[in-house]
Amino acid sequence: MGMLCAVSFNRYGRLFYLDPGDLRPAVGDKVLVPTDDGTEVAECVWAAQWVDEDTDGFPRLAGLATEDDLRRDDVQRKRKAEAKVAAKRLIREHGLPMKVVAVDHVLEPGTLTSSRATIYFTAPHRVDFRSLVRDLGATLHCRVELRQLSARDSARVQGGIGSCGRDLCCATFLTDFEPVTIRMAKDQDLPLNPLRISGACGRLMCCLKYEHPLYQQFQASAPPVGSRVTTPQGDGRVVGHSVPRDSVVVRLDADGSRCSCSRASVCGPRKAHDEAYG
Repeated sequence: MGMLCAVSFNRYGRLFYLDPGDLRPAVGDKVLVPTDDGTEVAECVWAAQWVDEDTDGFPRLAGLATEDDLRRDDVQRKRKAEAKVAAKRLIREHGLPMKVVAVDHVLEPGTLTSSRATIYFTAPHRVDFRSLVRDLGATLHCRVELRQLSARDSARVQGGIGSCGRDLCCATFLTDFEPVTIRMAKDQDLPLNPLRISGACGRLMCCLKYEHPLYQQFQASAPPVGSRVTTPQGDGRVVGHSVPRDSVVVRLDADGSRCSCSRASVCGPRKAHDEAYG
């Protein structure tokens, strides 16, 4: 048991959980977060509170941001914007099929001098950008790295709104991309229209993975479509499934009407249990 707080480097961006240590930051406070490139300023979006989980493995806050830290963060954000504009301009001049997605800019520790700029981009294929890197280095006066992102990583970095109306899962809480297959959409009886089951990245939506285990569990125990069952309303034949309601649709032999019955009331193991102990 320990204390945790959540911070974000961008508005509505991904949350990072840290051990506040002796600090007690409130929502909206600017804090210092340790990263591979030194401490960076982030905003506390979840005040420190006690949690049941073990917090030994979480990084610890480096402190509260001072005026110098905020000034340095403003300079860093300004350099990022300038680098993005310069990269787009030079890409047009070189005629390269690239799209700038994001820019990461690092300052020299303790100074406001640019140290390194990392430019993330997408492209339909491999691009020879050696001359572009030289021009970027001369323009930005720092070491420049270019990294090509996949479609999913690009959506994660840029963020956006999904078809559900909420922020993209990959840009908020997903840490790893799990395999998503068209079989998952078929098992959930979803339309196989790419426009309906694709996310902002153009790939299959990650949320197809969320409920798939529920559908697998249901199909393993529910009577298949076409099988005969006995329901509280009488005998009939299964004509459909309703997984979210945990029920099956049965057409009754008596009058041809349809009724919705819970999966437990028509499955073999439950009926056998009721006959043995009822």
